Amino acid sequence: MSFSERIAECQVFDPARYVPLGVDGTEMGLIERGFADTLKRFPQVFTVGGGAVHLHEGLSGFAARTAAVDGALRELKAEGMFPAWRGEAFPVGTGFSSPAAFTIERAAVPRFGVRGYGVHLNGYVRDGGQFLMWVARRAMDRAMAPGKLDQIVAGGQPAGLSLRKNLIKECGEEAAIPPGLAAGAVGVGAIAYCTERAEGLRRDVEFIYDLELPPDFTPVNADGEVAAFELWPIEKVAERVRDTDDFKFNCALVVIDFLIRHGLIEPDHPEYETLIRGLRGGVSQKDVDARVKSGHGA
Repeated sequence: MSFSERIAECQVFDPARYVPLGVDGTEMGLIERGFADTLKRFPQVFTVGGGAVHLHEGLSGFAARTAAVDGALRELKAEGMFPAWRGEAFPVGTGFSSPAAFTIERAAVPRFGVRGYGVHLNGYVRDGGQFLMWVARRAMDRAMAPGKLDQIVAGGQPAGLSLRKNLIKECGEEAAIPPGLAAGAVGVGAIAYCTERAEGLRRDVEFIYDLELPPDFTPVNADGEVAAFELWPIEKVAERVRDTDDFKFNCALVVIDFLIRHGLIEPDHPEYETLIRGLRGGVSQKDVDARVKSGHGA
């Protein structure tokens, strides 16, 4: 097995299965054709036809759009469509820094194929010249990836909260990292991917932070997300990512990024160029747009 296989798992996307979601003439998502048919039940919210789904032209403004979409989703939730409902509002727009056209329940983000954002923290310790990394094992009752390995802290990025404030909040909830210590986390970049999962189409950007932790610090979970934490030599972490699918799919990519940035995967590694390209987009937004507009999405 190889690191590139972990990245390839995050590049599975068949554009023929999707139609674009438009808001005021701007594409903001990709909706699976079967789910598009379901949305025909809400003609006051969605206009479905012509190879696309649009928010109804009568819905003007952030508040009206958000309320209308939320009402439709709650009706579908009552029918059992979104079992992983979180009660968290995620922004829908053309980019992270762009104004949101409306917000949507987190569980519905993949069903609408809109961009999702999150924060991931690599918590590590130095032992002489060696890296040790804290690894979390997700609780078995999690709706997403139960029992999989994860970063010490990771979470979705809700509307109305800065990345830094969200990271500090997640640090406290998931690993009992005090705010003063969490504030030392360094933003080091991002990974991006576009992949079909059981929950829908994941078109995510994960913002990555590194935090060197004191040798005597031990994480403690408070929100039920994590069953256990273990401190592993970085070589063991790398082997588990390379040779198994034990890590949650996007968490494996975050580890690969760490290995590259810290010189543990060097430029002469045979997979280096493939890994760099894959981490920075996999199937890029330009590729997605080109595939859909070529006729696959009509």
